[in-house]
Amino acid sequence: MEHAPLDLPEDPRLAGNIAHFAAALRRAGVPAGPDRLILATRAVQAAGFTDRTDFYHTLHAVFVRRPEHRATFAQLFRLYWRDPRYLEHMMAMLTPTVRGVQQDRTPKPAEKRAAEALLNQPAHLPEPQADPPETLDLDAAATASTRERLRTLDFEQMSTAEMAEAKRMLATLRLPVKPLTSRRSQNAPQGRIDRRATLRAALRRGDLTRLKRTKPTTRWPNLVALCDISGSMSSYSRALLHFLHAVANREGQGWAEVHGFTFGTRLTNITRHLRTRDVDAALAAAGAETQDWEGGTRIGDTLHVFNRDWSRRVLGQGAVVLLVTDGLDRGDADRLAFEARRLHLSARRVIWLNPLLRFDGFAPKAAGIRALLPHVDSLRAGHSIAALEGLAEALSRPDDVGDLTRLRR
Repeated sequence: MEHAPLDLPEDPRLAGNIAHFAAALRRAGVPAGPDRLILATRAVQAAGFTDRTDFYHTLHAVFVRRPEHRATFAQLFRLYWRDPRYLEHMMAMLTPTVRGVQQDRTPKPAEKRAAEALLNQPAHLPEPQADPPETLDLDAAATASTRERLRTLDFEQMSTAEMAEAKRMLATLRLPVKPLTSRRSQNAPQGRIDRRATLRAALRRGDLTRLKRTKPTTRWPNLVALCDISGSMSSYSRALLHFLHAVANREGQGWAEVHGFTFGTRLTNITRHLRTRDVDAALAAAGAETQDWEGGTRIGDTLHVFNRDWSRRVLGQGAVVLLVTDGLDRGDADRLAFEARRLHLSARRVIWLNPLLRFDGFAPKAAGIRALLPHVDSLRAGHSIAALEGLAEALSRPDDVGDLTRLRR
């Protein structure tokens, strides 16, 4: 099978195009340092670039060193080298869409990030440009002001570009937790006297000159997130899932395990998808498995399924539960209260994130909200980046209740 030759520039410009391609890879999250760039240039010179398949695999062998980088590399290669109208594709993917209007094509995992990486700086096309590139003066103060505004902006009110920037900010947030004191103990030079170990050692030596001491060990709790993905909660749940993905894949957070569940009319476990390194691929797989996105809400029924099938598996070791919902349930309020009480008794703490708290005059008038209030330890808003930053305070202070006291009154 013959392949069409690539429409590439002459040899002097080939190295420059590979350099710009490597820079786009770095902006998209793929490590492509100077050593990789030099190696890629030499590899292409040795293998040639008359066959597009050989050219793709030559660069792939040099730049891709982790499985999660394959999708990003494939999309960047297609947009930069193979598609003659790649700029139109990128602009179409990054243009905000009107709510309720379906897109012609759903972007593949890593495709939007690849487009943003290429549009982040002026693109270097293989064809020569007649007009010189424009020079842009960036105001750092305005950039800082924009990021500060995004911290308090409601996720529901964000445009596509603002949501993309918010997701990058969410990926940098930290949610550290303090270790828990375990009932188990370990040998230590100082601490409580271990009488049993001391007597056993005395029997072996025949004297009581040395005392054995122990101290309590520490362990890390689990983090379990239950995210409402009904129609009124979809924007907030998407943002929180980006945040959970960053927490699950960042070392040093302190959590033993991070478990994620989505619920609307049914419960779906998406924990294994959150462990995928590439955030676009992880959320795309989670969305494909979730069949009730932007549907109805049956909180009581889904909590019953969680308590029956998953509670004993994931709520051990002093787990903390994040319940992300507005509490607007059409089911039986008594059933919801019963299942919420079971959840509260099984977890160390239950923190409720309710986006409706963004309204100053919010009051617990809905039956579902009144059923949940007695069975949570803390109630906080979850409608913005600043609200999610407040989670660290709720976790660091065991007595933090947020707006719970006010609403109970």
